[in-house]
Amino acid sequence: MSTTALTPPIVTSLIEDAVTAPSMHNAQPWKFVCRTGVGVIELHGDPLRGMPRQDPDHRALHLGCGAALFGLRVAAAHRALRPVVRLLPSPDDPWHLADVRFDGPDDADDELGVLHDALSRRHTSRFPFTEERIPSEVIDGLRAAALLEGCRLVVPGAWHADTVMDLVHASELFEAADAAVRAEIAAWTRTGAAGEGPGTEGVPAYAFGPRQYDVASPVRDFDTPRQVPGRTSEHFEKRPQIALLGTVDDTPEEWLKAGQAMHRVLLQATLDGLSTSLMSQPLEWPELRSEAADPGSGVSFVHMVIRLGYGPKGQATPRRPASEVLAFD
Repeated sequence: MSTTALTPPIVTSLIEDAVTAPSMHNAQPWKFVCRTGVGVIELHGDPLRGMPRQDPDHRALHLGCGAALFGLRVAAAHRALRPVVRLLPSPDDPWHLADVRFDGPDDADDELGVLHDALSRRHTSRFPFTEERIPSEVIDGLRAAALLEGCRLVVPGAWHADTVMDLVHASELFEAADAAVRAEIAAWTRTGAAGEGPGTEGVPAYAFGPRQYDVASPVRDFDTPRQVPGRTSEHFEKRPQIALLGTVDDTPEEWLKAGQAMHRVLLQATLDGLSTSLMSQPLEWPELRSEAADPGSGVSFVHMVIRLGYGPKGQATPRRPASEVLAFD
């Protein structure tokens, strides 16, 4: 495409689609700069929206930005804009995460356009799923989606799935014992209490889902101080269906690839009629994360545990307007 085609309305619509991406605690740690003269949209990470205690290496921040980058690719493909991505283009600026040009070959990311409808439909569901098993052909399609982004999606066997769930439950105990972590989570929740942050970010009370009725839940409870009245308690599935998204290496470039793969898997799952939620809790503790990888899978580093199933869809959580995250130069 010509550089003159990157008009403010077109770029704004692309970014509005991109920011529907998931991020840790809905912190939305991204910034975009449109270089209209050269036809490039830059993606930058925003360290001020990081989690110093839960994400000291900024791995989760990169995952969220990678997810936003994938959303931008989907939006561009939907508009036949032929996106081409270069990761980490500025060695001297670690927060300059990617450049996206729109001058690729005619079929550049062409197949991604079919995922566009799922951008507005994909929401995290912190509700119980049914015990219905996901067909193998659907799982195979999700594996293929991760492979297309250079990552692996591993469905653990029963023994390792139990191990991962044990890690989830252990992480809840770690969280409960760490005041700094609890404060960090509280800073990104929105319960209507005085002094909370803007309503355009963070996890609102309506997205908390119900409390777990009897045992530890497969989803994080953002209302551990029990400040939100009227939340019901429900039984969650006994054996959550989970998949582990991982890579061979553990570098910022791999994190960005994993973020793109994560979003691609989630969008494909949405089109397949699945509900999803993300379980990062055990990956926030180095001593637990090292145990999350399945030794027989060939994946050395797990970046996300994805819960999949059939059940209630989550509600959309707020996003900052494009005007807050997009600049033109």
